[in-house]
Amino acid sequence: MFTVEQRDALRERVLALAKDDGRIVAGAAVGSLALGGGDRFSDLDLTFAVADGVPVAEVLDDWTRTLSHESGAVQLVDLERAPTIYRVFLLRDALQFDLSLTPAARFAPAGPRWRTLFGDIVETQARAPKPPAAGDLFGWGVIYGLHARTCIERGRVWQAEHYVGAVRDHALSLACLRRDLPAVQARGYDDLPADALSAFDGTHVESLDPERLRSALSAGMRRLLGEARDANLSGVDAVAERLAGLP
Repeated sequence: MFTVEQRDALRERVLALAKDDGRIVAGAAVGSLALGGGDRFSDLDLTFAVADGVPVAEVLDDWTRTLSHESGAVQLVDLERAPTIYRVFLLRDALQFDLSLTPAARFAPAGPRWRTLFGDIVETQARAPKPPAAGDLFGWGVIYGLHARTCIERGRVWQAEHYVGAVRDHALSLACLRRDLPAVQARGYDDLPADALSAFDGTHVESLDPERLRSALSAGMRRLLGEARDANLSGVDAVAERLAGLP
């Protein structure tokens, strides 16, 4: 496991790389460490502005070669959210480094976890990510519940287990949304009140036995419907009535 000292050393090396690269005009810390939070397990997240007219991918590939040669960084995945490109690296001792590059004209905070390190940004007001819509969470939860039931009947138990978990996750996301907690990537689950979490007892799949799968699915659907009712979503009773008629 990486140490805080290793993470700090990587941070300083990347910042030096940025300041020595004339194509980089600004930089910021993002993520859990940006504002003094995080802990010894937190990943390193840095973002930089690339001078207008310089291809972002060109800089990203140059830095990838440098980090690979110097630090043994392994490129895991790219995520493009135009005009930003995110590249995730895995370094020695399982240190994850998330690097993102954006054209300077569009370099601005995309959320509250942002601290400018050098250079100028387009906007000073962070744009808070839009939370998922409660109706969409409920609708997809119902769809996954139907898929789970079909997979159980077909004997596709591994696929069924996946969908049963998706039902539970969408119900938990609804519970988070209603309490103004983060409702994506399970970030708010552990901050839900104890009584809210206890209501999810029985929603976990204990085995691939069809009856256990049906039991967990039933519990998950009850919570999904319950959270939807608490959120005053329309159509919940009609959905419940139609699901009740399934064998």
